[in-house]
Amino acid sequence: MKQWYEELFENYSENYDKESFTEGTPGETNFIEKEILSDKSLSILDIGCGSGRHSLELARRGYRVTGIDLSPAMIGRAKSLAESESLTIKFFVRDARRFNFNASFDLAIMICEGAFPLMETDEMNYSIIKNAYSSLKPGGKFIFTTLNGLFPLFHSVKDFVNSGTDKGKSSDNTFDLMTFRDYSVYETKDDKGKKKVLKCDERYYVPSEITWLLKSAGFRDSQIFGCKLGAFSRNDRLTTEDFEMLVIANK
Repeated sequence: MKQWYEELFENYSENYDKESFTEGTPGETNFIEKEILSDKSLSILDIGCGSGRHSLELARRGYRVTGIDLSPAMIGRAKSLAESESLTIKFFVRDARRFNFNASFDLAIMICEGAFPLMETDEMNYSIIKNAYSSLKPGGKFIFTTLNGLFPLFHSVKDFVNSGTDKGKSSDNTFDLMTFRDYSVYETKDDKGKKKVLKCDERYYVPSEITWLLKSAGFRDSQIFGCKLGAFSRNDRLTTEDFEMLVIANK
């Protein structure tokens, strides 16, 4: 049985590129460039690259990029877009839970929930972190964004207190405080106009969990910041109002 994220991206690559959040790609790439001091000799791995929006932007700026994604349709579009611009990018269909490029890259990026934290168990999510570590050269850097558990935690508790009840979550609260998973129904249309109704299950992490996962995987240090669409910055402190967090770790 296919998971919801597999069903979503079966035939969704063109519509994905029309999503409003993709407009942040140039600004996010500016940050990535700054983090590696615009060193074009470095090799970059884009985990959960989707239709390749960050891979393409980096390649346009002269970087050597490899992109991987679970969806053949998304990789197919990424390859097509790269060919249309005569860009040399290696794109592969790979499961982020089961890959290892054996210390091949100087930088790994995983932006906009690229695989992590969409997996159905914590162990699967952790395997993605470990694979990213294994694929980096000594001294390599890992930059990724993920769902900020402080956001739903704070708002769930606030809504609970404001409701004046002592009988648990309100019926419209899909965030499970015991597992930090959010259960929701997402409705959209695929590239052929077919309606899709998907039951989504996403794992939110609090900063201390992310720090521990990275340390357990072998990363020697990590820093966590607030995450603003198209405007990543080390100057933004993570707050309960940030839907995502920006994470930077070094091997």
